[in-house]
Amino acid sequence: MSANVGTVDRVIRFIVGLVLASMPYWVQDPWGWVGLAVGVVLVLTALIRFCPAYKMFGLNTCPLK
Repeated sequence: MSANVGTVDRVIRFIVGLVLASMPYWVQDPWGWVGLAVGVVLVLTALIRFCPAYKMFGLNTCPLK
C-alpha cells in the first residue's frame, strides 16, 4: 500500500474531515451522521496517506515514489 495522497491534499482532507465529523453536534437530523461517517473516512485517509478511490481511478497527488 503505497502513499497516493500528497501534503496539500492531506491538509485539506484533515480539515474538511474534522468539520464534517463535528456535524452531529450542530445538525440534528440523519445528515449529521452521514457527515460524521464521511468525515471519519477523510481523516483516516489523511492520516494513512492512502485513498482507495484514488487507487481505483489511477490518481496520485503524492510527489514521492
